[in-house]
Amino acid sequence: MSNLPSILKQGERSRLFPVLAETSKEGRTLSILLSCIENVHELGKVLLADLGVRIGPRAKVETYTEVVFHKRIENRALRPDGLIVVQTGSKQWTALIEAKVGKNDLTAEQVEGYLEIAKQSGIDALITISNQFAPLPTHHPVPVSANSRKKATLFHWSWKHILTTAKLLLDNREVGDADQQILLNEMLRFLSHDSAGVRSFDQMPSSWSDLLAVVQAGGSVAANNSDTKEVIGAWHQESQDLSLILSRQLARNVEIKVPRSHRHDPLARAKADAQTLCTDKKLQTTLSVPDAASPIEVIVDLQTRSIAISMKLKAPSDKISTKARLNWLLKQIANSDDKNLYVRLFWPGRGPYSQFSVKQLREDAPIVDEKKSNTVTSFEVVMVKDCGARLGQRRNFIVDLENAVPDFYEQAGQYLRNWQAPAPKLKEEKSDPKNVDTRSMQKEAELKAFERHDISDVDRGMDAQSD
Repeated sequence: MSNLPSILKQGERSRLFPVLAETSKEGRTLSILLSCIENVHELGKVLLADLGVRIGPRAKVETYTEVVFHKRIENRALRPDGLIVVQTGSKQWTALIEAKVGKNDLTAEQVEGYLEIAKQSGIDALITISNQFAPLPTHHPVPVSANSRKKATLFHWSWKHILTTAKLLLDNREVGDADQQILLNEMLRFLSHDSAGVRSFDQMPSSWSDLLAVVQAGGSVAANNSDTKEVIGAWHQESQDLSLILSRQLARNVEIKVPRSHRHDPLARAKADAQTLCTDKKLQTTLSVPDAASPIEVIVDLQTRSIAISMKLKAPSDKISTKARLNWLLKQIANSDDKNLYVRLFWPGRGPYSQFSVKQLREDAPIVDEKKSNTVTSFEVVMVKDCGARLGQRRNFIVDLENAVPDFYEQAGQYLRNWQAPAPKLKEEKSDPKNVDTRSMQKEAELKAFERHDISDVDRGMDAQSD
């Protein structure tokens, strides 16, 4: 026990093969994860980097389970699950771990209790892990009081986030050591099995159906209503699950695009989205795919009971006519299924856009020129799914959404490319460096001055004749 961190009275180094009771599903799952964070360098480095903790060559990561602290815990029902210690020279960073698996969700009372324990024991952070989703580790899925947040830094990982991180590391061959590859793959196999208790976000809360019924009846939705807050919280979780699904499909890290003003203020994000829901009767999120032409916008319209997924592109400026610019776009999605696929054309000024189905444009492209005299400035490729009654069904809505977004990317998103101006061409008369030296530039300037002088003389002569 002499090798334990000074804050611990008792604890076990996390084990890859934990010796725990069969009923201790959370303990087994967490022990395996912590052991891999400690022993698979790349996993620990990536996960902790999300928290702002740098794991350099001098850093040492140690993880513990079944921890007991010297400081007496007043609430005996709170038993911390683990501890992470990062030692870099004389500097130490510590994080208390609380994990839930299966359908067990974190509660505000639990989180605030563990933050108090962290404060009493001098621990820097609390990391919670559950099947609840968060767009950023700093955006906790459970509302926690501002006073409690001051006691220690609060972070959250979803199990699916951890699983996806492991899969991306393996798919992209970022784990250099062969033995560590095996460890990480075995952890992935374990977390992927039903017995581990790792779940996706699979249904909206019951308040979703109630809120949709209010909108369909023409009623108003209040931003501070408990149903509204619950729906927004669920939507944020589903948005993150969507990004993780695409990440695993593309083997790239797809992220939720959160406005800068909201990155460190999850409450402001929730309020802004609640206001959008109340005003526009819409839920929306933005997915950022690496190297894609533009972010993917996802909008759920409660009034029309539809889902719209879209990407925007600027029209190529080297093409003069709308028809030529449109053909440039249509060539990119030539092999796409045109079912439910539309193109919105945006014109100079603030006027409304024009919308046509891809099928219409393929069959009769000149129809666009008949509508506007101006030249199109940008495009939006949109897939619209009419959900009907399924939108109000808590599980079916999630199923339809998680099918629609990857379908849009497969049909259109992956083919879209931004226009890039061609490289400047070298003129034949300037191919020799001597043609652009100082003497040549002087001759060219003198010639232009002489031409201006001649033109002025001609103009004066014409003026004299007219007089």
